[in-house]
Amino acid sequence: MLTSEWKKSARSGHNGACVEVRVADKSIQVKDSKLNESPILRGGAADWQAILSS
Repeated sequence: MLTSEWKKSARSGHNGACVEVRVADKSIQVKDSKLNESPILRGGAADWQAILSS
């Protein structure tokens, strides 16, 4: 099982509002770091490409 560290978005605000992403369990995971117990959205490579192209 490969799990990378959470990476903050380059567009994260200075007020702590940011999105973080990592690769884990052959999926791409996204979370909202300003929430203490953020839900984690999981998707595959095609899902990530759809997000990036929108």
